[in-house]
Amino acid sequence: MFLRSHQRSKDGKRHTYWSLVETVRTADGPRQRKLCYLGELNGNAQARWLKTIEVFNEQGESRQLKLFPSQVEPPPNDSNVARVLVNKVRLERVRQFGNCFVGLELWKRLELDRFYEQLVDGETADVAWSRVAAVLAINRLCAPGSELSIEERGYPDTALDDLLRIEEGKINDTRLYRCLDRLLPHKKELEKHLKQRYGELFGAEFDVLLYDLTSSYVEGAAGRNPLMQRGYSRDHRSDCKQLVIALIVNVEGFPFSYETFDGNRRDVTTLAAVLRLVERKYGKARRVWVFDRGIVSEENLAALRKRGARYLVGTVRKKLKEFEREMLEGGWEQVRPEVEVKLVTLPAGEETYVLCRTASRKEKEKAIRSRFSTRMETALNKLKKRVAEKRLKDRNKIERQIGRIQARHPQVADLYQMEVKQSAEGLQFEWTVLNDRYSWQQLREGAYLLRTNLSGESAEDLWKKYIQLTEAEAAFRALKSELSIRPIFHQLERRVKAHVLVAFLGYALWVTLKHLLARKNLKISPAKALSMLSGLRSADIVLPTTDRREIRLRRITTPAPEQQTLLARLGMQLPERLDLDYECSADSEVR
Repeated sequence: MFLRSHQRSKDGKRHTYWSLVETVRTADGPRQRKLCYLGELNGNAQARWLKTIEVFNEQGESRQLKLFPSQVEPPPNDSNVARVLVNKVRLERVRQFGNCFVGLELWKRLELDRFYEQLVDGETADVAWSRVAAVLAINRLCAPGSELSIEERGYPDTALDDLLRIEEGKINDTRLYRCLDRLLPHKKELEKHLKQRYGELFGAEFDVLLYDLTSSYVEGAAGRNPLMQRGYSRDHRSDCKQLVIALIVNVEGFPFSYETFDGNRRDVTTLAAVLRLVERKYGKARRVWVFDRGIVSEENLAALRKRGARYLVGTVRKKLKEFEREMLEGGWEQVRPEVEVKLVTLPAGEETYVLCRTASRKEKEKAIRSRFSTRMETALNKLKKRVAEKRLKDRNKIERQIGRIQARHPQVADLYQMEVKQSAEGLQFEWTVLNDRYSWQQLREGAYLLRTNLSGESAEDLWKKYIQLTEAEAAFRALKSELSIRPIFHQLERRVKAHVLVAFLGYALWVTLKHLLARKNLKISPAKALSMLSGLRSADIVLPTTDRREIRLRRITTPAPEQQTLLARLGMQLPERLDLDYECSADSEVR
């Protein structure tokens, strides 16, 4: 690593510019890669137009320094001259800059800086609580982890302290926990603010709402948290207590609201509570609710109709049997190469049903059925052989074996009839395929049923509206994968809820970035964009001087072409420099 000079003529004068470069090996041989641009150092022919730089000393006092390479003789008797030992220049305090810079830009575009300044910065504090909130949310976006991991690893490795102007040593887990306590009471105001900003930035509308649920488990006993209970775990961690999270987004994935429920709460029982909360926050409106069959019940649909709400929902598969005749008849409409739909209106009633079938889904379900049927028939034939060879003579034992086979293959157990008979030769075991059930199983493979009280819409429009439910599923994938909402390490109920709130803030930033990328037709995910920009660093260029002093210039590394293009397309301009330049003795430690 070394300083390289660049010569340029401007206004009839010769200028020398310097950049910090390193030698790297490439397929074409050694090459020099520019890390940082330092700027101009003075030459001896520049006495009348010297370039200065403002630096701060150890007492925080500023002065203008004139930097010269050590081999250049500066003007005599000038106390503000510093002669740099060019061959001893080094790079220190390298931090991630690009990804947290983008996170802060997203934070500002959503005006969350001003939002939290008004709500939580009323009291005097060493660090404004709105800035601590930004640390929590941006770390959740860029490097999710616990508050302790933020203090020990996440925050020290980023340039957030420079971007947010936070003094060294001021961010610790205690301050982060206290900030969680201050953010939670403002959940309702946050949801309304985000709804308004998404409307202003992207023209987002919230007349169609997608509703879905997930769960997140806690590490530890959580004995003092009644929210944490054992229940159906979508995380396959039945050994841990959990809570249930209900999320409401619009058709583009913009968040509308979220709620938390006890970990043993059944999905179907959450809708009534959510409807009341939404109406309390936003008033009654003729919204369209879209959710899957796990939340569907006659009571829930009746409650929606009573409120004047409209809905488009999935339906349990056993209800398909009522439409067997319609499934056998024609009139299907192809909406995609492998998707067919059919509108069915019942003579009595205010609901419409949409029959749907998908070729790829049919092949998948057929393969699953075939695999389990083969296994079950193999097991049944083995049992039949054992009975025929008199190796199994007790009826009770035979029936227990039948029960075990059925339990191991519940997906296809109802397709077979099994019988233990008494004959002159002794007990016999026989099994047959129930052809009517088998035929119905084949017919319904790849098929599913939608149910709605919307009127005047085609089967294709209804199907497309329901398929948008994948946006809610994508939101949960982001929360669980990129934003790591699980596991939860907090034990107190208010801290668990605040943890979910911070994850919700992280998702708000994530979905904003997602739509900014889509708006510019950039075919990359938010995770890919953040990973690409994480290679953009800030660092201190340390300039040792001939008088045993050091000048530390905090700079941003030169972005690679793809990083520069990405930032330009997003409309984000990197600062030319970080105004954190210091002059200190060589044995001093400067943050």
